[in-house]
Amino acid sequence: MEIINGFVEAVQGIIAKSAFPQLATTEGLLQLVMILISCVLFYLAIKKGFEPLLLIPIAFGMLLTNLPMAGMYHPEFFQIQADGSVMNAMEIMNHGGLLDILYLGVKLGVYPPLIFLGIGAMTDFGPLIANPKSFLLGAAAQLGIFLTFFGALALGAAFPETIGFTAADAGAIGIIGGADGPTAIYVAKTLAPGLLGSIAVAAYSYMALVPLIQPPIMKALTTKKERMIVMEQLRPVSRIEKLAFPVLTTIVVSFIVPDAAPLVGMLMLGNLMKESGVVDRLVKTAQNELMNIVTIFLGVSVGATATAANFLSPKTLGIVVLGLIAFSFGTAGGVLFGKLMCVVTGGKVNPLIGSAGVSAVPMAARVSQKVGQQENPSNFLLMHAMGPNVAGVIGSAVAAGVLLAILK
Repeated sequence: MEIINGFVEAVQGIIAKSAFPQLATTEGLLQLVMILISCVLFYLAIKKGFEPLLLIPIAFGMLLTNLPMAGMYHPEFFQIQADGSVMNAMEIMNHGGLLDILYLGVKLGVYPPLIFLGIGAMTDFGPLIANPKSFLLGAAAQLGIFLTFFGALALGAAFPETIGFTAADAGAIGIIGGADGPTAIYVAKTLAPGLLGSIAVAAYSYMALVPLIQPPIMKALTTKKERMIVMEQLRPVSRIEKLAFPVLTTIVVSFIVPDAAPLVGMLMLGNLMKESGVVDRLVKTAQNELMNIVTIFLGVSVGATATAANFLSPKTLGIVVLGLIAFSFGTAGGVLFGKLMCVVTGGKVNPLIGSAGVSAVPMAARVSQKVGQQENPSNFLLMHAMGPNVAGVIGSAVAAGVLLAILK
């Protein structure tokens, strides 16, 4: 009998110390909802193919951080205390869980620039160099960022109790319009760390939906005649131009917007390594091993910020709506400026390439090509669209630098 009683007591002790009793509390139920949301993201990434390379790590980080009593992530470690202090990196290394340690790469601004290094190593700036006017299209497509910034401020003012977006929150939300996940994360970790998970999920979800969101906007703002315009072949770009471009771009952008230097600098370093042709091993590492490792760490640690308290709020719904508006206005801004260039050049520019000014590389350029070929099967806009597309990467980084300089 004593043996049975001892066994029962042992089982009861295990149950008492397990996470199951936590599910009976309000916090536990909210954590269960977040676990279900992470499973929905798994479905979208695996079944529907929505940015699976990052959405799967984000969803799993969301799953891990919402496991009751697991203690893998402690948001209080990264918050400024009443006395103005914050736990330093060494204290987090000593007392934090796995996700706390991984999140240091986000908090210290390490992961996004490393992602940009890999992007630069895979990017050909030739179409942009051959047609410098593409810079204007890339800049015009950042319209959504700044319009959404003011929209978020207005929404926060209209609902101060439930939403109450601050200027810093608005800046972090607006950057979604650049369709650049790493840049959105880089800005959010500084301006609105509490909204990081929601902003990251929204940014990457809309990036995955580029082929669905952009075509209706492109067709609504252009005529059939404009969509059928065949553009002249781009001029050849010399090796000297390709080598000089990343160096000069880094200098110019960093002098004008110093806060954009980490992103633009690493982007251009990756591109210079690629174009130099003398460091193939480094280029392959940046394109593959480094990019993959950082993507895993970035996704999991960003997903870890999506705790029930941060994610299940009216702010998240506001971010999702504003993110769609940002992305739509960014697409519209590029197309409308493309129409202006079409008029100025006497019909030599197809306005569709302006939609590629958002920095979803190379997906947005492929959408321009697809929509153009639907009207004119002999039309090949891909290389022309790649100019605004890579310009959009630079443009979103510059926009991020501007927002950080003003708001941080």
